[in-house]
Order: sequence, then C-alpha cells, then structure tokens
Amino acid sequence: MRRLLGLTLLLSALQATAAVSVQDGSGQTITLAQPAQRILTLVPHATEMLYAIGAGDKLVATVEYSDHPDAAKRLPRVGSFTGFSLEEVMRQRPDLVVAWRDGGAPRELERLRGLGIPVYLSHPLQPDDVAKEMLALGRLAGADGSSAKAAAGYRQRLADLRQRYGARAPVRVFYQVSQTPIFTVSDQSFMGPLIRLCGGVNVFGDVRQPAPQVSAATVVAARPQAILTGDEASLRMWRRWQTLPAVAKNALFALPGDAMVVPGPRLVDGAEALCLALDTARQRLGLTAK
Repeated sequence: MRRLLGLTLLLSALQATAAVSVQDGSGQTITLAQPAQRILTLVPHATEMLYAIGAGDKLVATVEYSDHPDAAKRLPRVGSFTGFSLEEVMRQRPDLVVAWRDGGAPRELERLRGLGIPVYLSHPLQPDDVAKEMLALGRLAGADGSSAKAAAGYRQRLADLRQRYGARAPVRVFYQVSQTPIFTVSDQSFMGPLIRLCGGVNVFGDVRQPAPQVSAATVVAARPQAILTGDEASLRMWRRWQTLPAVAKNALFALPGDAMVVPGPRLVDGAEALCLALDTARQRLGLTAK
C-alpha cells in the first residue's frame, strides 16, 4: 500500500512539472515547461473559463469587465481588453498571459513575447470553441481533469438544447447587438449558430462579417418574425413598424445580460434563454413544429 501511495505521489509530481503544449485560437502552438502557476487574463471570457475549469486560484490579475464570478471582481486590473499597462502586467510576474486575438494591443503582446512571457490567443468564434479553449487552458494550467468535466457539461447542455429545439418550426430572427448604429450578427459569429441551434433562421446569417452594421430599412425589408436584443430600450425603436411580423405578434425579447455576448461558459445559459424566447415567438406567431 505504501509503495502504491508513493508511486501515485511520484506520478502527480511528474505531471505537475512536465511540459505542456496546446494550440491557441490563432493556430499557434503554446508550450510551457510546466503548468502555469500565475495566469493573467486580458479578456473577460478567459477569466470566466479559468474559474469554470477550477483554475481560478492561479489567476493573478485581469482587465476591466472581468466581473464573473464574484471572485474575479477582487483581482487587480491591468487595463481593458483594448489596451493594457505593460508595467502592471510585468509587476504581476505571470508565467502565462491569455489575450484576445482580435484585441487592440498587438504591439504590447509582441513585447510580452519578447520578454519571454507565453501568450495564449483566445479566439472562440463558434459555440464549441468555448469547450475547446476550456480544455486547452486546462492543459496549460495543469487542470486536465476539471477542465474535461467542465467542457463535457457545457457540450452536453448545448446538445440537449439542440435536440429539444433544433427541429421545431423555423422562426426568422433579427438579433440586435447595438442601437446607434445598428449592429447585428451573422452566422460567422458564435451567436449565429446558437440561433440555428434553437430552430431560428438568422435574417442576416449569410453576411460575411461576424458583426455587420445594418440599417433600419434593411431590417424592415428582412421582415423578421422575432427581434432579440440585450435590453428593453433597444426594442422600443421597432414598435413604430406595426406591419413587421415580430411587432404585430409582440415577438420582441430582451435576453439577459452578457450571457449571450461573452463567449465563455455562460454562453449556454444565453442559448437556453434564446431557445425559450423563440419558442414563445412560435406560440405568438401560431407556428407548429416541423
């Protein structure tokens, strides 16, 4: 028994010091001599991922708007996802920095790399990319077991929603990201596939840009049967067009908070709210299942 216990401890020690390697969201290979012990995030969704996979205790700092879960609010701030203080980052002595591939500080990230700090670029464009990145960050943080469990649970919830709602009567959907100017989403973004998962048809799904700007006239011409946004104020602008199917049938929905717009573990909570909203729209529109 003692021999078995000693072998187990030895294997644990070897795993804790063994090199780890993953591909990040840009396709680059990130290799650490051993799992990271001091992780700094430069994008809120990565902060959520690390807490979700049980590696929150390794976070040493983050950026503005990293406020979920509550423990993240107590972390030091080094800037925002559009820019950060290199001096503040270095003060935290990170052995891994997690940044956003489309963030606004590419020169500063290059300087970090030049100083020998590994940078993992996060780039979740599809719902399953969240699970993939949780697994990758779990590997880099030495949390393979807990990250595998978190990723599997996330994927199962998405699969359950797809099975329940995906084959129901299609609803033509317009999702409004902002009011002035009007931005929406295409199927190139992670939100587009969530609309499809819930049995919706994105009226701007074929646009090449993930988040295209559109006009009120093009929205009216698309005749959506349901309009979704993040707040009630944004819905009021559409009520003047009484001939729109979504307005005529009161299929206007404000979905909760940032669960739909932050590509992290709570994205599946946003998907559930989206599916419920579209099912309510079906009832108001008088649609039946396929």
